[in-house]
Amino acid sequence: MAEPIKGPVVPTRGALRPLGVDEVRLAPGFWGDRQELNASVILGHCRDWMTRTGWIGNFRVAAEGRPAGELSGREFADSEVYKLLEGLAWESARAGADAPGLKEITALVAAAQEPDGYLNTRFGPLGPGHRYGDLEWGHELYCYGHLIQAAVARARTHGEDELTRVARRAADHVYREFGPDGREGVCGHAEIEMALVELWRVTGDDRYLEQARLFVERRGRPALADIEYGRTYFQDDVPVREARVMRGHAVRALYLASGAVDVAVETGDDELLQAVIAQWDRTVAARTYLTGGMGSRYSGESFGEDHELPPESAYSETCAAVASVMLSWRLLLATGEPRFADLAERTLYNVVAASPAMDGQAFFYVNTLQQRVPGPRVEGQWPWGRPPVGRRAPWLAVSCCPANLGRTLASLPAYVATTDDHGVQLHQLTACTIETALPRGRVGLRVETGYPWSGAVTVRVMEAPGGPWRISLRVPAWSDGASVSYGDTRQAAAPGLVTIERDWRPGEELRLDLPMRPRWTRPDPRIDAVRGCVAVERGPLVYCAESPDTRLDVLGVDPATPPAESTSADLGSAVTLTVNARETRPEETPWPYGDEPATSADAPEPLTLIPYHLWGNRGPAAMRVWLPEIS
Repeated sequence: MAEPIKGPVVPTRGALRPLGVDEVRLAPGFWGDRQELNASVILGHCRDWMTRTGWIGNFRVAAEGRPAGELSGREFADSEVYKLLEGLAWESARAGADAPGLKEITALVAAAQEPDGYLNTRFGPLGPGHRYGDLEWGHELYCYGHLIQAAVARARTHGEDELTRVARRAADHVYREFGPDGREGVCGHAEIEMALVELWRVTGDDRYLEQARLFVERRGRPALADIEYGRTYFQDDVPVREARVMRGHAVRALYLASGAVDVAVETGDDELLQAVIAQWDRTVAARTYLTGGMGSRYSGESFGEDHELPPESAYSETCAAVASVMLSWRLLLATGEPRFADLAERTLYNVVAASPAMDGQAFFYVNTLQQRVPGPRVEGQWPWGRPPVGRRAPWLAVSCCPANLGRTLASLPAYVATTDDHGVQLHQLTACTIETALPRGRVGLRVETGYPWSGAVTVRVMEAPGGPWRISLRVPAWSDGASVSYGDTRQAAAPGLVTIERDWRPGEELRLDLPMRPRWTRPDPRIDAVRGCVAVERGPLVYCAESPDTRLDVLGVDPATPPAESTSADLGSAVTLTVNARETRPEETPWPYGDEPATSADAPEPLTLIPYHLWGNRGPAAMRVWLPEIS
């Protein structure tokens, strides 16, 4: 019997099979460096802050039966501890030893679980009469979802232990309470659906898959009470399979869609799968930022209407980016279509990578595309409920994003490559080693690349089974003029998957060359907020202007001159760009409107643009991605 795959998403069917964190190892480079930062700084930073704020201590309060008034944090604080546990489980597998804090936190969690499996530090100390009394906002089932995902990570990388047993008892409790013979509610925040499917994949217990299916099918009947934002906020306005686009709270919507894909794949429900794909298509076409960010409204942290994508008030929450990657990955595994990996790449490089500071000790919650004035300086925990805009914060009252980043970076190797019966597919072009088994036998690959700074990706065969097998590389959708070469052969490579089948032998190489010319990008004219503006991209990266380099409120650019590459010592190995820009000189008037242009423009001068994911690392700054066009 094959070894179980050590990854967060392991479907039993689909076009492609994922590879585990033990089969793909990131090497030094863009993502390998960030995974090392996660291991050495981010996970410990999260653990320290959760200790300092009392979120981990909440489990001790619950276990000891102390007054609920001693609890800290919001009603979903348990989930952040569980996300940390998941990150520690994946990191333990990578490091080959239990990460600091894993067993200690697990013991606290286990001690707080009640005899019937119920586990929640917010409502448990209040007594059984307070359980599930507020499904709209209580987050009890949401917290279980993150607990179960942490346990799945531990089960796949270590085997059964205290954490997995706690999660099994909790899942059994959920089935008794919400199964076919229980109450028909759902959680106001989707999450548990995909967790239950993954627990079924680990255990084979059909109750968990059935419970996930029930939660997906109940939503939109409706299942929850109406609220100020409307049931759309919970995706409870229409049944999942009847929805036409992602709407409402962005993280909730993307988590629900991920769970629906899992249920559809495992139950053979092609109608449900196609419904989610259609929602994804329209959302990408009309409700997604250039960076891949999702969620354009501060009100409800939600999607706006089609083409409602204002840059200055973009919410684009980091957790929504993580959820988008989760959904795209599931759709890629189900269909094999590289467009899903294209969006995952865009989102990873321009939102996920943007959230942590270069030192790993502060984080963006909101990923705006324009900051009119430098954001506030943030030291320690941000004291207000609304997250700061334009500055990373070490911690927030709602710090869902740092631990979400921690678990994502720790498990990132499992989102890089796949296999099928014929070969290996490389979806994320990152330096790594791949060691796995095909039906023919073992294969080993070493991927060497400076991507995204350079466009050369070399795949060297280290081990091969003999006989023909395939190596496939994703050619990004933005690429025009790519080529692949092997042996004495060189050929064009169109966007999509380029596949070379031959009797690959150790020492042979397949090289992908991507043109990395910087390019101007124009918005759909229906996006009113940026009509008349242009942006600059290079490879998978979106670029921006930042106030240390120019005055942004009077800036205009001339797209007649293509961007040119440059360098910046302040930003490490990053490739920066220069464009021709003019500063306009508005006249001071008592009324800011009139029938004649009130500005004149200086002669063009070079303007430095930096990769968007690096903005805000040189101190408080104004910034903009979309630049007004001046001919």
